[in-house]
Amino acid sequence: MASASDRNPIIIGGLPSQVPDFDPEETQEWLDSLDAAVDERGRERARYLMLRLIERAREKRVAVPEMRSTDYVNTIPTKSEPFFPGNEEIERKVLNATRWNAAVMVSRAQRPGIGVGGHIATFASSASLYDVGFNHFFRGKDDGLGGDQVFFQGHASPGIYARAFLLDRLSEQNLDGFRQEKSKAPHGLSSYPHPRLMPDFWEFPTVSMGLGPIGAIYQARMNRYMHARGIADTSKSHVWAFLGDGEMDEPESLGQLTLAAREGLDNLTFVVNCNLQRLDGPVRGNGKIIQELESVFRGAGWNVIKLVWDRSWDPLLAQDRDGVLVNKMNTTPDGQFQTYATETGAYIREHFFGDDQRLRAMVEGMTDDQILHLGRGGHDHRKIFAAYKAAVEHKGQPTVILAKTIKGWTLGPNFEGRNATHQMKKLTVDDLKRFRDRLHLPISDKELESGVPPYYHPGRDSEEIQYMHDRRKGLGGYVPTRVVRSKPLPLPEDKTYATVKKGSGQQSIATTMAFVRLLKDLMRDKEIGKRFVLIAPDEYRTFGMDSFFPSAKIYNPLGQQYESVDRDLLLAYKESPNGQMLHDGISEAGCTASLIAAGSAYATHGEPLIPVYVFYSMFGFQRTGDQFWQMSDQLARGFVLGATAGRTTLTGEGLQHADGHSQLLASTNPGCVAYDPAFGFEIAHIVKDGLRRMYGGDEEHPHGEDVFYYLTVYNEPIQHPAEPENVDVDGILKGLYRFSEGTAGSVPAQILASGVALPWAIEAQKILAEDWNVKADVWSATSWNELRREAVDCEQHNLLHPEEEQRVPYVTRKLADAQGPVVAVSDWMRAVPDQIARWVPQTYQSLGADGFGFADTRGAARRFFHIDAESIVVGVLTELARAGKVDRSVLKQAIDRYQLLDVAAADPGVAGGDA
Repeated sequence: MASASDRNPIIIGGLPSQVPDFDPEETQEWLDSLDAAVDERGRERARYLMLRLIERAREKRVAVPEMRSTDYVNTIPTKSEPFFPGNEEIERKVLNATRWNAAVMVSRAQRPGIGVGGHIATFASSASLYDVGFNHFFRGKDDGLGGDQVFFQGHASPGIYARAFLLDRLSEQNLDGFRQEKSKAPHGLSSYPHPRLMPDFWEFPTVSMGLGPIGAIYQARMNRYMHARGIADTSKSHVWAFLGDGEMDEPESLGQLTLAAREGLDNLTFVVNCNLQRLDGPVRGNGKIIQELESVFRGAGWNVIKLVWDRSWDPLLAQDRDGVLVNKMNTTPDGQFQTYATETGAYIREHFFGDDQRLRAMVEGMTDDQILHLGRGGHDHRKIFAAYKAAVEHKGQPTVILAKTIKGWTLGPNFEGRNATHQMKKLTVDDLKRFRDRLHLPISDKELESGVPPYYHPGRDSEEIQYMHDRRKGLGGYVPTRVVRSKPLPLPEDKTYATVKKGSGQQSIATTMAFVRLLKDLMRDKEIGKRFVLIAPDEYRTFGMDSFFPSAKIYNPLGQQYESVDRDLLLAYKESPNGQMLHDGISEAGCTASLIAAGSAYATHGEPLIPVYVFYSMFGFQRTGDQFWQMSDQLARGFVLGATAGRTTLTGEGLQHADGHSQLLASTNPGCVAYDPAFGFEIAHIVKDGLRRMYGGDEEHPHGEDVFYYLTVYNEPIQHPAEPENVDVDGILKGLYRFSEGTAGSVPAQILASGVALPWAIEAQKILAEDWNVKADVWSATSWNELRREAVDCEQHNLLHPEEEQRVPYVTRKLADAQGPVVAVSDWMRAVPDQIARWVPQTYQSLGADGFGFADTRGAARRFFHIDAESIVVGVLTELARAGKVDRSVLKQAIDRYQLLDVAAADPGVAGGDA
């Protein structure tokens, strides 16, 4: 690996405008030499010399300006290509069989009565890119390590299945179960790479598009992090991400390129399949996407390898003394190249070569058919091998390979390069015959005309199949393969949680700080302390986590090469090459990618990590919800902390910082276990159970459960009570327990509250007893979501098993003996507590913060939304009046008494509003 100074220069390049010329005569000699080259040999020769000088300057580590883009030719010249170690003839046969089976699998899935779709054109364009990787580069896990991590382009999944079929990893029955996961269970195949659906096969979800690139960057970074901290040997692991050129329009695709360059992630290679098409049209019809991406990646500090032309162009380029051919390549837009992909050799001769006598002369000895088959580099195994070898051997930078291909390659004239190719899922009999002939497969016309087209397998003992097995054996096993080798972690003793369970005494602290106190104790544990990975989007101090700086330190592979401005403080900012904290800057997407990579390390590398991601609650499920879905798909585990939660606790920040809905968004994620705790002792039990479920293992889940925990915590200081004697731990974990029974009053009622609203409910309980003779019990609803989830499970069971004893939801059983109406309140929109309404046996009303947040005092905001203590009182009285337990006249009295219609009359509440 290159040294730190080589990988992270402060100044990359630039003209020395302020530097005096100490030797004007020498300068003039160089200028005269350039003038002579131009005058005597022409501009093209002079340009070539200048480019070679720039190349040599970089070799000598002389800082020169970066070129935004280079000529539209291969980065690796023919004379520099390495020896190709494979048997190209056998590999061609293997690839032809794979191409056929991939297309036939999708076509068969479109047969009448099924019609589940699929995509064949993406893999057709990228098949050679994958095949070279499978045969020569992708490392498996047979050595007990993590191997390579390959992020396969989602729409190319049929090709990955087709190759696995040839290797006897999948059966014909599996291929016929493509996109029929339930109706063909247990033989069905998922549409795209979905580890949750195929947990022994896929490792990384890459659809939705854009999540693969950012996931790959942070996976490569996580590999380095784990190695630096001595948790796993990842020195031989390489991360490959196969992407589409249209996919690079997604902000997540390019948003974190600089991190990969900044940290010198030379264990990372992007392979961008530049077939010049989006899903159903050109990427840059009037432009050149390869040139554009080259500029972007070069500017971000990546090593760029362009793989534009196959070997058939080499003789033409070798005779291009005037640069006329390269100029034509440079100036032809992508839209025109796509037209050439669908036209005849005669058309290409006339329109590409025909407008310049020198170009026409180059191809005078070529037939139209030879011109037609002047190909693109992404289909040439030798060129691909050269690019991959250069990428894995390059040091100090991540590499991107921009490989030019044709979408639908080999599928015939109805598919190749057509705008509608992505939506074409079925081959006609004529298409199949042309396809078969193109691939030279021994399949008869009768077989193609008799119904569904057959799969092709050359035989288990054939030369091709043995070659495939030998190559994978030499590279350490089959890819993709997901293996869970990690063992359950020893869990902390009960005393670890004791401090938080004692409460805060006379001190007022926010639930965020209660969690941080617990986390500090957990990180001291000798068994699992080192496995915690702290992640925050530039907000550690906001969340009171700067106390971790001196001991855990912030991970930076370059260490700390400056004196911190706060170095004299006890909690000074400290960076270290083996730091435990990930400080990913202001990028929730980057942090979530780190979370996913850390949370799936138990499978990727066989070493469990416990990520703890703390962020502004508003910017979690709302901003990166697609990545949380990816996290569930990847079976990642860990703790997600939605800090500064609630619609009224961060009111000084205003509308976009006021989160009243992330709990509702969390409820839509089946892999998310979401809680809204009120006090430190609740947090202690939830975290303890989370560690048990995710990392402890049991008979049903020997490697732990594939879930992650989402806790919403607040920035509002409150006094935390000590854990009550005989506390209902089961209720805390299931989502509801009685926190405080009413002790005064005679008219019964029930108040359910969660999170920061529990103190309001306790205050309302007191007011109801003193002012209105109402005896209200207060319940802590630690998880509205888990209550609903369990109730839905009960209903589903009852629906399908009417002959068995009918199950009763936990919330129904818990409230069965409670007297009076139930009023639920939280700092969330009403839809959050309303999730359980149908299973509450009593009359039910919810109070919530529906609508946009705004900047004001906490008290004013709660009065505005009518969720404060006095509003809860009126809510309870309203339900009692409806039931005839109190006179309706008291409602107007209470509203006037507490001035509920006057926002300004509310107690402002605890000072605060900033982060």
